[in-house]
Amino acid sequence: MRFRRGSQQAVTQGRICADAHLRLGGSAAFQRKRAAPVFVTGWKPRESLSAPVAETIPMAPAVQKITLSSSRDIPLNKLVLSQSNVRRVKAGVSIEELAEDIARRTLLQSLNVRPVLDADGAETGMFEVPAGGRRYRALQLLVKQKRLGKTAPVPCVVRDPGVDVSAEEDSLAENVHRASLHPLDQFRAFQALRQKGQSEEEIAAVFFVGVNVVKQRLRLAAVSEKLLDVYAEDGMTLEQLMAFTVTNDHARQEQVWEALQRSYSQEPYQIRRMLTERTVRASDKRALFVGLDAYEQAGGIVMRDLFQQDDGGWLENVGLLDSLVAEKLKAEAEKIAAEGWKWIEVNVDFPFGHSHHLRELEGTPTDLTAEEQATIEALKAEYAKLEAEYENADELPDEVDVRLGEIETALAAFEARPHIFDPADITRAGVFVSVDSDGGLCIDRGYVRPEDEAPTGTDAEVENENGNDASEPSAPVQRAVITLGGQPETEDDEDDTVKPLPDRLVSELTAYRTLALRDAVANNPHVAMTALLHKLCLDMFQHTASGNCLEASVRQVFFSIQSADLKDSPPAKAIAERHEAWKADLPKDEAALWDWLAALDETSRASLLAHCVSFGVNALYEKGDRYGGPGVSIHGVQRRLVKAARLARAVGLDMVEAGWRPTVDNYFGRVTKPRILEAVREAKGEQSAQLIDHLKKAEMAKEAERLLEGTGWLPEPLRTAEAGAADEKGDANADGEALPAFLSDDEDSASEEDADEPAVIAAE
Repeated sequence: MRFRRGSQQAVTQGRICADAHLRLGGSAAFQRKRAAPVFVTGWKPRESLSAPVAETIPMAPAVQKITLSSSRDIPLNKLVLSQSNVRRVKAGVSIEELAEDIARRTLLQSLNVRPVLDADGAETGMFEVPAGGRRYRALQLLVKQKRLGKTAPVPCVVRDPGVDVSAEEDSLAENVHRASLHPLDQFRAFQALRQKGQSEEEIAAVFFVGVNVVKQRLRLAAVSEKLLDVYAEDGMTLEQLMAFTVTNDHARQEQVWEALQRSYSQEPYQIRRMLTERTVRASDKRALFVGLDAYEQAGGIVMRDLFQQDDGGWLENVGLLDSLVAEKLKAEAEKIAAEGWKWIEVNVDFPFGHSHHLRELEGTPTDLTAEEQATIEALKAEYAKLEAEYENADELPDEVDVRLGEIETALAAFEARPHIFDPADITRAGVFVSVDSDGGLCIDRGYVRPEDEAPTGTDAEVENENGNDASEPSAPVQRAVITLGGQPETEDDEDDTVKPLPDRLVSELTAYRTLALRDAVANNPHVAMTALLHKLCLDMFQHTASGNCLEASVRQVFFSIQSADLKDSPPAKAIAERHEAWKADLPKDEAALWDWLAALDETSRASLLAHCVSFGVNALYEKGDRYGGPGVSIHGVQRRLVKAARLARAVGLDMVEAGWRPTVDNYFGRVTKPRILEAVREAKGEQSAQLIDHLKKAEMAKEAERLLEGTGWLPEPLRTAEAGAADEKGDANADGEALPAFLSDDEDSASEEDADEPAVIAAE
C-alpha cells in the first residue's frame, strides 16, 4: 500500500509538531491522544483515494497578557480630588495624623489617578484622584503647613482612560480588597519595636495612640505562646486573651486554660477569678497598711489588669505580705512598749467583743494647744459655711465634696488624739494593736485583765506581809500574738445526701443573727420594754430567786465562735456607734447618773432602755450537753431559739437588710456540695443548679456565690419563722418540740467543728 507524497509530507510534519509539543510539556490530553492508535493524517488506499485529506493539529488558545497601568511622578498641583471616590465617612486615622506619618516616613503607597479629558476627549494635563483621597488631602495639608512644595512630584499609578472600568469601581476595590492585620500581628509588631529599643512613649507618638494602648498591646503579646497560637486559630476571643494578661506566669495561664476546657463557664471574669484566687487585693487592709512601694521593694509582685478597673491590682506573694504586716505591727508594738504597759497584744484583726472581760481605763485626752484649738474652730467655720452655701443644691460639686471630706478627716484626727493614763494603771494594763478596715494602725490602750487588778483589803495586807509593796509597779512585759491562717474548707463530700449543717457554721450564722437582733431591739423601745417586762413578770409571778434592791441585770453574751468579718458587719458597727454615743453622754459618777436619767425625756429614756436591753439578747446556737453537764443543755438551747424567733418576728428582723450575704467564706465553702446545690435550687431554680452540679467543690462554691448575688436567699438558721401555734407550744413545753434540721446532733458536725479551729502563733 502506497501513500501520496503530499500525504506523507503532512504526516511527517504532524509527527514533528506532536513530538515538539511533548518535549515542551504538552497537555496530558494531547499525550493520551498520542498513545491511542489515531492517524494524524487521514489516509485511504490508492484505489479509493480521490484527493488528499489532511487534518490540522488543534492548538491551545494564547493567554492574553495583562498590561499594568504605568506609574510616574506627577506634580502635586496637577492633581485634583475625584468626585468618584466612594469614601464619604471619616474613619480610622485622621488627616492630621496621616500627614505627620507621611512627613516622618514619606509616602508609602502611590495614588491612583486618571487623566482629566476635555469635551473632545483630549487630555488636559490635569489628573483626578479616585483612589487615595486621604493621602492626597494629607499632602495638601503638608503644603498648607509649608512643609511640602506645591509642585512636589507625587508617585502615581496612571489609569488608561479607555479601560472599561469606572473610577468608582477602582476606589471601591482599593478599600474593599485591603486586608487588615490580624490583631496578634499588631501586638507582635509593637513588641518587636519595643525590643529594638523604642520606648512605649516613642511608639505611642509614632502611631498616634495613647501610651496605655501601647502597654496593652505589649501585655497581650507577652501572653503564653501556646495561648497566642490558640487565639490566632480563633480558639479564644480577644476578651478572653485580655483576661490572661492579669499575670505573667505562663505556666499558670496554660493551667487555667486547660481547666476551662472542662468547665461550662469560660467567661473573661472567670479567667480573672481563677488567675487571682491565690492573691490579695491591693485594696485589702493589709496591703494598705504595708504600702505597695514597700511590698515591691521587698520583692513582691503586683498583678495588674490593663483592660478594666482593678482597684490597684492584686498582690501575688501573700506570704511575703503577711510577714511584712507582722514586722510592721511588731515594730509599732515595740514603740508602744516604751510607754510602760504591762502587755501588748498584736494581731492583724481582733474578733468582735475581744475586750468584753477586761476593765477599760478612763483616760483623759491630751490638752489642745492654742494653735490646735484655733485650727479646729477655723475648720468648723469653713465646714458650716460650705454646708450653708450648698444647702439647697441637688448635688455637691466634686471639689466641695472633697474639701468637706478633708475637713471631716482633720476634725476626726483631733478627736482621736491620745489619752493620758495614770502611770500606776499603765503598769497593770495593756494595749491591743491591730490594723483597721482602712489599712491604718489601730491602737487601743488601757485594758486591765482580772488577774492584774490592784489587790484590795486582806490581799494587800498579805502582799505587804510577804515583803511585796502593793503600790510598787510591776515590770512592763511585752507580749505579741500574731494570728496567721484561718478556717480550712470542709472536705468535699461526694455523698449526695444533704447532711446537717456543721455546729460551728450554725454558731457563726446565729452570732450574726444575734447581733442583728440586738440592733433591731435597740431601735424598737416598745419591744424592748415588753421583753424586759416579760422577764420581770416571770421573775415575780413564778417566784424566781432575787436579791439586793432590784435583781434585774443584763449580761452581754460573748461569741466564742464567730466569723472573721463579724466585727465589720453593719449590725456590729451600728451597735458600736450607738454605744459610744451614749457612753459619751452618760455621767461617770453613779449619783450624777441617777439624776441625769431622771431628767431624761421619755423618748430618750426609752431609747437608752432599748439599747441596754438589747445587749441581753441571745439568739446564739450552742451545742447542748446531752449528759446534763455544767454547760447549756439541749433543752435550754431550744427554749432560747424559740423565744429568739418570737422576738425576731416582733421587731420584723430581716437578715438581708441587716447586711448578710451568702459567700464562699461564710457559707458555701463550709458546707457540702448537696447543700450548695440545694441553695441554688431554692434561689434560682433547677436549671441553674444543673449548670454547676458537675463542678468541683471550690468552683461550685464560687459559682453559687455569683448566682445567688442579690437574690436575698438565706440559710435556715437565719430565716425568721412564721408565727403559729407551734411556737407557743414550743415555748410552753420545749421538750416536745423536735429540733430543726440544722440543729441535728450529728457526729460529723462535731468533727468538722474541731477541724475549723484557727491557727495561732505567739511571738515574744
